[in-house]
Amino acid sequence: MLSRIRRLFTIKTRFEAFAVIYGLGVGAVERGIHYLEQYPGVGGWLLFAVCPIAVFMAGARILDSLDAGIE
Repeated sequence: MLSRIRRLFTIKTRFEAFAVIYGLGVGAVERGIHYLEQYPGVGGWLLFAVCPIAVFMAGARILDSLDAGIE
């Protein structure tokens, strides 16, 4: 039963990976907008810029792990 539940949260295809990365990106931009509201000025913009960079790194890791599973 636990393995059936685990399969629901396993990314199997590139389409699923891109859907997850898109969701992470939307959330990161939303968080960045909140940072801009809380910290006006350069500090807010720096925090805003870091959010999508984290998504780029996580997305690369997700896509690399998919490619490794194919071989």
